[in-house]
Amino acid sequence: MHRTLAAGAVALAVAGVFGVGTGHAETNPACPGATQIGSTAYVKNGTTTVASVKQYAGCGKNYSYIYVWDSWIASHGRDFVLRTYILTGSNVTHGYKTGARGQQELWSGGANTLDQCTRAHGEVDGDSYFLSARTGERC
Repeated sequence: MHRTLAAGAVALAVAGVFGVGTGHAETNPACPGATQIGSTAYVKNGTTTVASVKQYAGCGKNYSYIYVWDSWIASHGRDFVLRTYILTGSNVTHGYKTGARGQQELWSGGANTLDQCTRAHGEVDGDSYFLSARTGERC
């Protein structure tokens, strides 16, 4: 019993430190079967995590996705605009999309880049800040 309670307390402490529970179950409306490829990148403002950026593949295309964390919105409001796209190794953008002001998540358009090395790129553009991140390259 004590061991179970101690394990639960450690799990709660880890969740508080690492932000577990702030994730979001995303489904691409253009391709519900798309799956994440590669690791997640994090948009940061100093040491504070602002948003997650991910790359997906499905339906014969690549997609980028950005999601602004609830904790950032709680402390900074919704005065920002999101942008996201797929970037190829030759630094060409594909599927570029801009969200509405205050939109919390955004999918890029589908990019016909499955035969190329790609990264997902995401931006959070506020009145007093411009923050961005890119995922690692996937070939």
